[in-house]
Amino acid sequence: MDQASRTLLELGQAPELYRYPAAELLPLHLAAADAVVAERRQQVPILDRRAREAGVDRISRTSDLVPLLFPHSTYKSYPASFVEKKRWKDLARWLTTLSTDDVTGVDFDGVTDEDEWVDRLRENGHFVIATSGTTGKCSFLRHSAEDRARKVDAFARQLGWPFARADGSRSYFWLGPHVGVNSATDAANLGASLWSTPDNAFFLTDERLRLTDISRLATMRRRMADGLATPGEIAAFERQQQARSAAMYPGIDAFIDRLLDRRNEKLSISGTWAQHLLVRDRARERGIPDGAFHPETIVSAGGGIKNVALPEDYQEQVAQFYGDVVRTGTYGMTEMFQLMNRCEKLRYHIPPGLLPLVLDQTGEKLLNTEDVSGQVVEGRFAFVDFAITGRWSGTITSDRVQFDTGEHCLCGRPGPTILDTITRYQTGDDTIGCAGTIDGYIRGALAS
Repeated sequence: MDQASRTLLELGQAPELYRYPAAELLPLHLAAADAVVAERRQQVPILDRRAREAGVDRISRTSDLVPLLFPHSTYKSYPASFVEKKRWKDLARWLTTLSTDDVTGVDFDGVTDEDEWVDRLRENGHFVIATSGTTGKCSFLRHSAEDRARKVDAFARQLGWPFARADGSRSYFWLGPHVGVNSATDAANLGASLWSTPDNAFFLTDERLRLTDISRLATMRRRMADGLATPGEIAAFERQQQARSAAMYPGIDAFIDRLLDRRNEKLSISGTWAQHLLVRDRARERGIPDGAFHPETIVSAGGGIKNVALPEDYQEQVAQFYGDVVRTGTYGMTEMFQLMNRCEKLRYHIPPGLLPLVLDQTGEKLLNTEDVSGQVVEGRFAFVDFAITGRWSGTITSDRVQFDTGEHCLCGRPGPTILDTITRYQTGDDTIGCAGTIDGYIRGALAS
């Protein structure tokens, strides 16, 4: 790792990590970006080809990074046949095109699905993490052992900021599975290790969340939406879902009852909006009023709104139920390690080791350039995470953000900040200009 990247990460280890003005960080960001791009070009040939074709030799301005960023979809650009036909060695070849290390030397004999493929890679020192596959296809991203240690360190420093510190003093309740290789389960287990102790960490289920099941569910929903599923397929699908739900209900009730029985203790509760509404409904069945939780309980809520019918005021309902508790907020994603924490004024702050880039909708033009100050720019969020060495971390997301380029946040800390208005570009609008080019590079690499 280059010296500028190390310095940025060290700045993020300060007790008040969001204390550095953007102008002070800019020289370090540019130096780190220039060094990282030069190193990654030697390790990731696809990045080198992109830089040569874009005519980018050095990073002297943040806008120089734009043509080098990989769309988020790049990490699920493998042919579907690799999974369908269990071509695990070929899937490893694909992953190698996006990684700084060769993973093709791993023995995949006996592997039957994506979960076991990831398990085998991890057993051999490649900490691969997956997205949930709610679109029907999972993304896979490689981390090195050093990357993993840096992610744990970032979570330890950032979870709970600025309201509380994850010091192991709370009972931890995660309204989701304990076992799995996807990013949400990984974050939940990290949270449990930091907020609590093993005997006070509780998960909704110990049944493994399998990528195969999630992908199959997403594929079936898409076939139904497109009118391609037969009546027989739909009936079988609905029976399977009903059976799975029925098997889960007793466990859900027992889990929520345990949570409610501890409502007078300091807790850390994390889950999706729909899951928090389930907790509220169970509390009402038991006659527990709103606002009955310990005031130092930490409640984290987010996500889980796709394909789920929720009332328009679901956030307000969850807030009313828990009452006057601590509500932390973080903005992050599978593709990055370092969290962006939400302050008292509901603005997300950027840690020193993360370079934020706001692009136009097509992902081709930088909006938060060095000479823009004091404006709120709206566009597609992108970033470079200097904590990651196992791959090129420059990524374009599907998120639409409002980015305040002002020198200070409303909370008084140095800016810039992201407003609490984050949404996603709709499927029809989520077209990133360079996606086809990068995918073409990958196809060429696999064919060679």
